[in-house]
Formats: sequence, structure tokens, C-alpha cells
Amino acid sequence: MEHFEDHHKLEHDYSALLEVAKGIEQPPIVNPYFKKKARQRYSTEEYVQGIRAGNITILSQAITLVESLLPRHYAQAQEIIERCLPYAGHSIRIGITGVPGAGKSTFIEAIGYMITGLDHKLCVLAIDPSSERSGGSILGDKTRMETLVHNPDVFIRPSPAAGSLGGVARKTRETIVLCEAAGFDVVFVETVGVGQSETAVHSMVDLFMLLQIAGAGDELQGIKRGIMEMADMIGITKADGTNKERTELAKSHFVNALQLFPMPESGWKPKVYTCSSVEKTGLREIWGGVEDFLQFTRQNGYFTENRNRQSRYWMYESIDEVLKDSFYRNPAIRDRLPEIEQEILENRKSSFVAAKELLDIYFDRNPEQAQ
Repeated sequence: MEHFEDHHKLEHDYSALLEVAKGIEQPPIVNPYFKKKARQRYSTEEYVQGIRAGNITILSQAITLVESLLPRHYAQAQEIIERCLPYAGHSIRIGITGVPGAGKSTFIEAIGYMITGLDHKLCVLAIDPSSERSGGSILGDKTRMETLVHNPDVFIRPSPAAGSLGGVARKTRETIVLCEAAGFDVVFVETVGVGQSETAVHSMVDLFMLLQIAGAGDELQGIKRGIMEMADMIGITKADGTNKERTELAKSHFVNALQLFPMPESGWKPKVYTCSSVEKTGLREIWGGVEDFLQFTRQNGYFTENRNRQSRYWMYESIDEVLKDSFYRNPAIRDRLPEIEQEILENRKSSFVAAKELLDIYFDRNPEQAQ
């Protein structure tokens, strides 16, 4: 009996050893003392006064309001733009594009530092490419322009190109108005790659600059003719070290190619420059070329004519964008659209008939009366 009790006691002791200790209680992932500070809401008058005073925080929030897709933000954003319009239009608007790897951000940082040294205030608006799959953007321009970020005379604002490119471009143009009202007299609009976005950027700037890299095979092979024809100036970057000879050869190729194009509407014959953002060479020559172009187009009247044409163009673009947004937000369209899409996929209805039916619904028309 005693032996049994000892054995039972031993089993009890072993079972105690198998119990899992509670351990140390883990702290919460989110700091319980953290309180999210609500963003201050400003009146239209406060936004305008802050922008005119050069307050970067208020300017950034106003741009966020302009870029917002929420209908409740639209009215105030447009009112702010309208109030800032009389103070805008006094800057030099320059579009910068080029093939990936051409060193656009490094070039902007180098020439931007030089421009601010000439008593200019620089605004850099970068249209950042968005993922077609996730819709996300890296928005990494600020990380690549470390020197400019800390310059009090520079404002850098990347914008994701998700959704409608025309919509993003329109908002970029509206952002230019706000930045000009804030006192920035040089505006760079940077776009990534060589594609559809260049056409939109070209329609909102005074000068369009194409950056190209030498030594990567046939320099002219990867450039579309349309981009070449839009360019008022071509800069061949990375003209340093052992790459200097290749950049000079590339320059001669581009000069010869430009001879084959008809004279631009501005009457200005595009020029080709070489530069090095690392060695800071060729930058003053490029900026001198910008000033020559502006002086030339102002004297022959093209500068004003071009800006007037752009204003008219963006009026129509805005109409198209608002109508498109109104169409897809219409409850009747949202309800009917999935069914019509299925009918098209099953070949029970053509795309053109489906479009007409949706438009009839939107305009609340009788299909027979709309013939």
C-alpha cells in the first residue's frame, strides 16, 4: 500500500512538471497610449492665405484635396484653385522625360541645386508609375533627391499615376496653379519612361526636355518618333569618365536625326546637350538653353499662344473627365453594367449596342426616340 502511494505521488510530481508555464505577457502591437492626431481642416480662405504665404504644410494638404477622389472634396478644391488662379502663371514650366535609367532624378537634383543658387524657387512634380496589378506606387522620388529634400527653396511632390492618366495629368496641372501661387517660379514635371504620359505632360509645360543615355546600344532605337518631335531640348546624361566619347557620338546621332524632322510650330530648332550630374558639368549650358528658348518663344508670341491653347485643351479634358466620372457613378449604370458585360461575353449583344443602351439609360432616353 505504501509502495502504491509513493508511485502515485511520483506520477503526480511528473504531471506537475509537464504543465506549461504562462510566461511573460506580451505587450500590445499598437501603443495603447498613442492617439492619432486628426488632420486640421481649413476653410477655403485659410488654404488660400496659407498657400500665398508659402506654407508648405498647407500647400501639401491643398494638393491632397485636389487629388482626392471623394466628391465632397471636389467643390472646395476647385474653389481654392479659382482663388489662386490670379497669382499663378508666372513660372517656367518644364517637362522632363526619358528612358528608365537615364538618370532623371539625379539630373533634377543636380540642376535643381544649381537653379536655387540663382535665386529661383523650384517645385518638382513627379508622376509616379503605378502597378497595374496592385495599383500601388513607390513614390520614391524624395528618397532619390536627398539634397533637394532639405532645400527650403524646393518642394517635391510625387503623384501616383493609378487610374485614369488623363485624370492624374489634370490634377497635376491644377497642382501647378497652387505651387505657382505659393511663389515657386520654376516647375519641373517629371514623368517616368517613354509612353503615353509624355503627351499629357507636354500639354501642360512651356518646354519639353528629353533625357537620354549613351552607350546602351543604338541610342535612337528605343526612342519613339513622337517623343523626338515633342522635344524642345535633348540632354544626354552621364557624360563623365570613360563615357564622354560615347555621349559625344550619341549627340551627333541625335543632331543628325533632328535634321530630318520638320520645323516645330514654335519655330525653335531643338538643341542637343551633354551633361554629367555627378561632375556637375553641362548643367549651366542646359539652363542657358532653357532661357534662350523662353526668350525666343516670348518674342515670337508662341509662349502665350501655347499657354492659351493648353488652357482650352484642359477645359475639354476636364469636361470629359467629369462626364465619365458622373456616368460610372450613376446608380442605374452601376446596376445594369454587370448584366450588359455578361451579355457581351456571351455574344448576345455587341459592344456598340451595349454602349448605346447604357447611354440611353444615363440620359434617361427612350431607345426608340433616340434613333
